[in-house]
Amino acid sequence: MRNNLRLVFFAIGLFSLFAILIIHFYNLQVIEGEKWSREARRQHFFIVSEPFLRGTFYSNTAIKRGHPEIPLKLVVDIEKFHLFIDPETIPLTLKDSIAKTLAELLQEDKAHLRAQLDRKTRNRRLAMWLDKETHDAIMKWWQPYARRNRIPRNALYFVSDYQRSYPFGKMLGAALHTVQQIKDEKTGQSIPTGGLELSCNRYLTGKQGKRRLMRSPRNSLETGEVISSPKNGADVYLTINHCLQAIAEEEITKGVKNCKAKSGWALMLEPHTGEILAMAQYPDFSPSEYQRYFGDPLLMDNTRVKSIQDAFEPGSVMKTITVAIALKANKELRDRGEKEIFLPEDKIPTTNCHFRGRKNLTDTHLHYFLNMDMAVQKSSNIYVARLVEQIVARLGDEWYKNALHSYFGFGEKTNIELPSESKGLVPTPGKKHPNGALEWSVPTPFSLAMGHNILVTSLQLARASAVFANGGKLVNPTLIRKIVRNENGCEEILLDNTRPERMAAFPIVMEKDIIDRVIQAMKFTTKPGGTARRGDVLGYTEAGKTGTGQKIINGVYSQTLYCSSFVGFTPVKEPAFVLVVTMDEPEYGYVPGVGKNHMGGTCSAPVFREIARRSLEYLGIPLDDPHGYPVGDPRYNPEKADYAVETRRLQELYEKWNVKH
Repeated sequence: MRNNLRLVFFAIGLFSLFAILIIHFYNLQVIEGEKWSREARRQHFFIVSEPFLRGTFYSNTAIKRGHPEIPLKLVVDIEKFHLFIDPETIPLTLKDSIAKTLAELLQEDKAHLRAQLDRKTRNRRLAMWLDKETHDAIMKWWQPYARRNRIPRNALYFVSDYQRSYPFGKMLGAALHTVQQIKDEKTGQSIPTGGLELSCNRYLTGKQGKRRLMRSPRNSLETGEVISSPKNGADVYLTINHCLQAIAEEEITKGVKNCKAKSGWALMLEPHTGEILAMAQYPDFSPSEYQRYFGDPLLMDNTRVKSIQDAFEPGSVMKTITVAIALKANKELRDRGEKEIFLPEDKIPTTNCHFRGRKNLTDTHLHYFLNMDMAVQKSSNIYVARLVEQIVARLGDEWYKNALHSYFGFGEKTNIELPSESKGLVPTPGKKHPNGALEWSVPTPFSLAMGHNILVTSLQLARASAVFANGGKLVNPTLIRKIVRNENGCEEILLDNTRPERMAAFPIVMEKDIIDRVIQAMKFTTKPGGTARRGDVLGYTEAGKTGTGQKIINGVYSQTLYCSSFVGFTPVKEPAFVLVVTMDEPEYGYVPGVGKNHMGGTCSAPVFREIARRSLEYLGIPLDDPHGYPVGDPRYNPEKADYAVETRRLQELYEKWNVKH
């Protein structure tokens, strides 16, 4: 009986032990299974990020008529490697030898590398952005070394990544900008330094993937399992054409050096679509050396896009705007049944230089009488002041201010796809400056007429001039044709600025008869007797205007510092582009046989001519003035050259009105 009882107790005890063991196994395998699985994975596996390709920028190769669009990257991502090490799996006796060899291969300080090998961590980054050659050299040494010394092969391993590279060097540098070397540690996203990289960042960013690796001599980095695939960023197809950009950059560099300017920039705009074809400046910015530029206050200014950020007083380029507004005022008065303020052919006296609140207004040369064509050709301050005097007397200050804003877009941002665009400044009647002074006073209209007391950017000037080039439309400038994401072989268009509906939405702000009449006057600018004789694009027709704006230093206009421009378009009947060239602080003085170096017709117009000539040749635009060459050139024909007869007639009339016997 006692033996049976012992047997029962033994059986119960044995059963209880099995029950406890089963419960414990259940607890480990089921209830806490995920916890211990994670711990096991942590000890035997580790996760590395799979990099994605950041979206890139493409040149506008569709611009040449009759040529197929061939994708051409302005920025490329090159595969690079980050070197990591697992210090805890490396025997202490081998750490000196490993540090010495790595120092030789990486050309780095041995002491620094040796210190990293003593860190209490399972992964430590030793080097960043290594090229394929360095990667291969390290692996060639490491694999037999690890096998020979019985070290896990992935105690030293690489993580691949992509680094921005610029096949065209500095080209379009300030507009593109770049990304910082160090990425966001949590997201793996690049950090833009500015420009299109910043404004398009939400499209360019992708999503990291994940790869799981085992801490084992039998499982190296190359055999890891991809847990989730990376998702690449979208690509941005720009309106900029790389060849036109190269031409503009080369010529603006020559121009700045020739006139010894502080800086210079050029902007080329397709007048019908608003697409920016080139955006050049000098001194320039090299994205691959961004740390040097941002680390030097003298170089940091080069990182800014001058054509959209630097607002300046444009000077006489505003006179074509003024005569257009005067013709628009004529139309409004006619619609009211009232008398017009002037006719373009009127003989207007230009010797009386006294205006309300603005005395002693002068021209660079004395003119007794001028009509509109002569005034634009000679760039007369007094003539345009006469027109504006009548505009504000008949229609008021508000009408004039609103005309500058609504017809030509001055005083507002164009909303170009770049950060930090300046909206410029157009004075507002009744509004006060922070110091309490009124923005708009009695002499303000006369100043505005000749491009003073107003601040504009080169992009705003190009947009305003496009109104003349495209027949009266105020376009919305853009740097982006389309944005496309490619995923799993499928193309998704995220943004499309090439749609006809976009162009159809541009408002018509100026009538064709007004446009045609202003262009007629603008064409005299580059002909004999005009202010920009050196801006004549030989073999082609062009229409343009010079501007020489004095800079304000310590509250007063400088007599030696200028910001000088030329804006024009070519060919006249079917313009391929509007081009603005600006020289900031060209050297003041007279150049024998040329003229005043600081004038827009001397320093900016020749750059316009060369950029325009080379660009038209590249685009394959046929000559529309085959006889328009200098006297002495065998191609010159004084009877067939465009505007030769009209220019002689205007000169004869000018002499009749102004030469005193």
